[in-house]
Amino acid sequence: MKFKILTLFIVCLIATNATAQIDRSTMPKPGPAPKINLGEPDQFSLSNGLEVLVVENNKLPRVSVRLMIDNKPYTADKPGTASLVSSLLGTGTKNISKDEFNEEIDFLGASVGFGSESAYASSLSKFFPRVMELMAEGALNPVFSQEEFESEKAKLIEGLKSNEKNVEAIGSRVSSALAYGKNHPYGQFTTPESVESITLADVKNMYRNYFSPKNAYMVVVGDISKKEVKKLVKEHFKNWKEETPPSESLPAVRDAQYTQINFVDMPNAVQSQIIVQNTVDLKMSDADYFPVIVANQILGGSFGSYLNMNLREDKGYTYGARSSIGSSRYAARFRASAGVRNAVTDSSVVEFVKEIKRIRTEDVDKDKLEDVKKKFAGSFVMQLENPSTVANYALNIKTKKLPEDFYETFLEKINAVTVADIKRVANKYLKVDNLRIIVTGKGSEVVENLEKVTVDGKRVPVLYYDKKANKIDKPEFTKPIPEGVDAASVYQNYIKAIGGKDKAENVNTVYLKGDATVPGATFQYQEKRTKSGKSSVELKMGGNTVQKMIFDGEKGYQVAQGQRMDYTEEQNMANKKIAGAVRELNVADGVELVAIESIDGQDAYAVKINETTKEFYSVETGLKIQTATTVEQMGQTATTTIDYSDYKEVKGIKFPFKLTQKVGPMEIEINIEEVKVNEGVSDKDFE
Repeated sequence: MKFKILTLFIVCLIATNATAQIDRSTMPKPGPAPKINLGEPDQFSLSNGLEVLVVENNKLPRVSVRLMIDNKPYTADKPGTASLVSSLLGTGTKNISKDEFNEEIDFLGASVGFGSESAYASSLSKFFPRVMELMAEGALNPVFSQEEFESEKAKLIEGLKSNEKNVEAIGSRVSSALAYGKNHPYGQFTTPESVESITLADVKNMYRNYFSPKNAYMVVVGDISKKEVKKLVKEHFKNWKEETPPSESLPAVRDAQYTQINFVDMPNAVQSQIIVQNTVDLKMSDADYFPVIVANQILGGSFGSYLNMNLREDKGYTYGARSSIGSSRYAARFRASAGVRNAVTDSSVVEFVKEIKRIRTEDVDKDKLEDVKKKFAGSFVMQLENPSTVANYALNIKTKKLPEDFYETFLEKINAVTVADIKRVANKYLKVDNLRIIVTGKGSEVVENLEKVTVDGKRVPVLYYDKKANKIDKPEFTKPIPEGVDAASVYQNYIKAIGGKDKAENVNTVYLKGDATVPGATFQYQEKRTKSGKSSVELKMGGNTVQKMIFDGEKGYQVAQGQRMDYTEEQNMANKKIAGAVRELNVADGVELVAIESIDGQDAYAVKINETTKEFYSVETGLKIQTATTVEQMGQTATTTIDYSDYKEVKGIKFPFKLTQKVGPMEIEINIEEVKVNEGVSDKDFE
């Protein structure tokens, strides 16, 4: 017992002395970067050029394989052909039909996919030999049938047409074309017109020219040995015929001569998409690569970055602002972007430039720099827990021409980045005098202020482009109202367009029923209106009410998540103005025609209902095509739009059977399945 007490006393004494020797007034210096020993995957190659990397990992009874063809970028004669190659692979082979192929994949619990220059498969290890065979069959023995070609072509065209109204998609397309040029592979884009011109022969030719083992790599990871992989690869890929893909010289990319705003008018936009960019000459093998990726993380690569903390957290302009810097061997760019409210589009442009200038001129806070380095280290170490990381890193070393020790010294080089390095590379790669600022948005609401934006006291010129990145003259955002046309005549034309005054006046109640779809969920939609001004809208899921809005003609309320909120006096007054089964039969006080604007490419009369709501009626057809409502919450404004389309006749009156509501970046599509006139509505519906 005495020995134990004495030992405890000595331990305490040593601990006390050790504590006394620590200087707690200074931060401890970080230790050296940990030594990374990645190991190497097993490798072999076939005579046709296919290189194979194998990482055996027996922790789980699963195996995955990824085939990647590292061709040089190329321009397509008909953009969209590569997309069709990708979608047609796996839709039937010379030895197995599409249905049989998919049924067997499902039965094995496997996953198999294809790209225009890639393939992927994953399964339990006991099924992997058959799954590898199926992947090879789909990749190397496709049957490009005319029937499947026509089906996939129609799907692609439909998707492209839907994107013609997507502000973010158009902004991305135009920014790429302006950065690289439309004659560069990275600047090409696919349109419905280019896809219409594609033939099945074009698809077969592209597959034959570019799906080749000449530049192909295969990565196999999981519960399998090199010997087993070698047997499977030789069995299924040795007869893959080597072809030399066509090669072309790539055009040089050039920055804008001076900082400029490139504006694309999207009249349906409820917010603006801003992309700030310049081209960069940076490769992963360059010494500047490590300070550049750290600098980007500080500027816009994370939630706590300069851009996000300014535009989102401080100003409340956006849901998020981010930046990236590419490192392709062929061409790359710096790109910062955000979707912002129309009212703050010009202010957001100013703040983007401000933060880019900040990282070029101010020393980054040392603590912030160290924090970013730690996050890189944490992310890097976490990735090493994934067995596929070793194979993917080895593949990067081969395809991106990196030094053999690139990843082993990764953390060491990140830790070596200094405050001076950040400022140096920011000045080298963020070209504040050659920025191309692409703004895609509603010209009638944002251009006037954009044309007043200045940098260093100089006005930033605004140049105009269409959706296909063609330079154009400044569009005419609003047109003068013809003499004799007012809100009353617009309403009269609408009544005539939907069926006439006699039929409209006989509508006492309207009942609409359908589905409302948001990303990831579908609700049951129900709307009821009366001639006397009562209305109700209800959303249900699984028979349960998710949201309900009731207006009894004088006052209203809404219920969401079980909580009831009565309308304010302003909301009650606003609802009175838009109440009625066919409310255009009468022009309410204060309603006025204010302009002719372009909505989705067609001229529309803009009728101001009140200070927050405008409705748009087609000049050509007379039909209502959009409602735009601007609301203010917590000092911020946001616009919600509802587009009306697919008009169909019910009891002599036309109703829109498709409603598309846009709330910020979210889109809700309402498809009406049933419309009842003068039936299905009672006073109880509005209690």
